[in-house]
Amino acid sequence: MAKTVNHLLYEMEAYARARQVPILTEAARPIFLRAVREAAPCRILELGTAIGYSALLALREAPEAEIVTIERDEATAEAAKAFLRRAGETYAARATILVGAAEELLPTLSGPFDFVFIDAAKSRYPDFWLGVQPLLAARAVVAADNVLFRGLVEGEGSEEWPKHSYRTMVLQLREYLRLVRSAPDFQTEVFPEGDGMAVSRRNP
Repeated sequence: MAKTVNHLLYEMEAYARARQVPILTEAARPIFLRAVREAAPCRILELGTAIGYSALLALREAPEAEIVTIERDEATAEAAKAFLRRAGETYAARATILVGAAEELLPTLSGPFDFVFIDAAKSRYPDFWLGVQPLLAARAVVAADNVLFRGLVEGEGSEEWPKHSYRTMVLQLREYLRLVRSAPDFQTEVFPEGDGMAVSRRNP
């Protein structure tokens, strides 16, 4: 089964490249997998399913875990469901894909979750951080991808931003990093690999 899942992951990478679907970059994957191992999760929450690539990686890395993953786009969620079914019942039975806006669905969920992965709308990252707090286990790990966004988040001002439309996104990612770095019961590391990943570990 592991070989079959590995082949499926390669196929998903090709699918994402061909259709320009954002998934974990090759550089970010080791950081993500290390964070999953560190959390040793029983329950995982993901905001931003895309085609299910990171969900499948997490389930492979944590073979006893279950995942609840949220995707805003219905067609993309259907693609994720199809890929997870192809991974086999060992994976599909442990995954629940919810379709809708994460900010609306979060209040309907019940915790605790041991590992949370945030990879949805970048301009909502601060809201997502605050929204998951009531759902976290005592030693939860929260990972957020793309927090450095092309090097702009820790750049100087807005005059060098290539697109004005990035302004809100960059400012909100800066706010996210401020929140996680100042949270008194968390320790946060920001890894520059890929597009930047923040890993926040909760201290009980």
